[in-house]
Amino acid sequence: MQLKHLALTAALATTWCVSAQAQTEIQWWHSMTAVNNEWVNDLAKQFNESQKEYKVVPTYKGSYDENMTAAIAAFRSGNAPHILQVFEVGTATMMASKGATVPVGKVMGDAGLAFDPKAYIPAVAGYYTAPNGQMLSFPFNSSTTIFYYNKDAFKKAGLNADKAPATWPEVFAAAKKLKASGHSCPMTLAWMGWTQLESFSTWHNVEFATKQNGLAGMDARLKMNSPLHVRHIDNLAKAAAAGEFVYKGRGSTAQASFTAGECAMIQTSSGFYGDVAKNAKFAYGLAPLPYYADVKGAPQNTVIGGASLWVMAGKKSAEYKGVATFFDFLSQTKVQAASHQRTGYLPITLAAYDLTDKSGFYQKNPGTDVAVQQMVRKVTNNSRGIRLGNYVQIRTIEDEELEQVWSGKQSAQTALDSIVKRGDELLARFERANKGKQATGSPAWRGARWRPGPAAWSRSAGDARYRAK
Repeated sequence: MQLKHLALTAALATTWCVSAQAQTEIQWWHSMTAVNNEWVNDLAKQFNESQKEYKVVPTYKGSYDENMTAAIAAFRSGNAPHILQVFEVGTATMMASKGATVPVGKVMGDAGLAFDPKAYIPAVAGYYTAPNGQMLSFPFNSSTTIFYYNKDAFKKAGLNADKAPATWPEVFAAAKKLKASGHSCPMTLAWMGWTQLESFSTWHNVEFATKQNGLAGMDARLKMNSPLHVRHIDNLAKAAAAGEFVYKGRGSTAQASFTAGECAMIQTSSGFYGDVAKNAKFAYGLAPLPYYADVKGAPQNTVIGGASLWVMAGKKSAEYKGVATFFDFLSQTKVQAASHQRTGYLPITLAAYDLTDKSGFYQKNPGTDVAVQQMVRKVTNNSRGIRLGNYVQIRTIEDEELEQVWSGKQSAQTALDSIVKRGDELLARFERANKGKQATGSPAWRGARWRPGPAAWSRSAGDARYRAK
C-alpha cells in the first residue's frame, strides 16, 4: 500500500513537472517604477492566473533609455526579450529598425486574434502606425501632459481651490499670490522638453518641427524657436527670477516636490496620478494645461507620451502566440479601464473610457478624465504627435539649453535658437544614416552597422531624466 502511495505521488509530481515545463515563458522588459511597477507586476500575475499555457515574466531594466540599451545588446547576442517597452522618444529609431521587431498587427493576425486599430483613441493608434496603416507596436502606458495643483495651498493663498488657472497669465498670477502667501515653490515643471516645448506646441496648434513634426518624413527640422515659443520661455524665465517658478531638475525629478507638498503647481504626465492619489497628504486637483488665449486655434490637443510594447524578432511561433494572447488580455475593456483608473495613463481604447465613465469614476474623482479629453480634440498636422530621429539626444539638448535660461545665463531666444541648431544637426545625421530604410525596414540593430550617438545611451543608473512618464 505504501509503495502504491509512493508511486502515485511520484507520478503526480512527474505530471506536475511536465506541465510546468510545458508552459511557454514570455520575457517582458519594462521601465516602470514605484506604484506603476506594482501595476505591471499585477497585470502579469492576473494574466498568468487566467490561463495555464503561458507565463509572462516582467523584468525592470532601468530607465527607458537604459532598457533600450540593454535590449540592443541582448538582440545582438540572440537573447532579446519577447516584449520590450519603449518610450515614445524611441519610436522613430524602432521604426527604422524593423529587422529587430515584428509589427504587432502581424503578431495578432498570425495568432488569429482580433486587433482593430480603430478601437483605440485615434491620437494613440496613429502615433504607432506605419504609413501603410499597419500598427507597429502595442499601445500600453500612453500618457499626456496635464496640470496638477495643491488645493490646500490655493486656499491659503486666497485663490479659488475649485477652479484651476486656465491660461498662462492666470498661472503666473496664481504663482505670485502663492509666493506672497509664503509658499517657497509656487510652481515647478517636469519633463521640460515634453511639457513646455512639445505639448505646448501641439496645445497651441503650432509647428514643433517641419514634416508634420516628423511623422511625414525623416527630413524634418525643428521649429520651436518661433515668437510664441520665445515669448513663453521668456515668461517662465521671468517667473524663475522672481522665485515663482522653481526648477527642480530633469525628467520626473520635480514630481516628488509636488507630492511632498513643497511645490503647489506642476505640469507633468497623467501617469503621475497614481503616485499623487497614493502619497499626497493634501487636497489636490487635476486640470487641463494652461494656454495663451490670444493664440488662434488654442487649445488644440496635447501630444502622446509614455510608451508602447514592441515585439522582438527571432522568436518561436509558440512564443509569438503567447505574446498575442497576452496582448489580447491587455486589450480587454475591463483590464484597460482598471489600468486607466489605477494609474492615470490613458484608457487606450474608447470602450475602456466609456466603461470608466459609466462606472461613475470620473464623477467620484474629478479631473481624472482630463487626459482623455485633451487627446480627443480635433487633431491637426501640428498635433498628431512628434516622431523625430535621435530625439533622446535632442531632449538632452533641450534640458541643457533651458537650464541656462532658468539660471539667468542666457535668453530664451538664444536657448531656443541653439536647440534648433544643435537638434537639426542630429536630425540630419539620422536622416543620412537611415534614408530609405524606414519604409523597407533596416537591420539597424545588427552588429557594427548600428552607430548610436554617444549621448543616446550614456545615462547613469541614477539619472532620473528618462524615467517612466
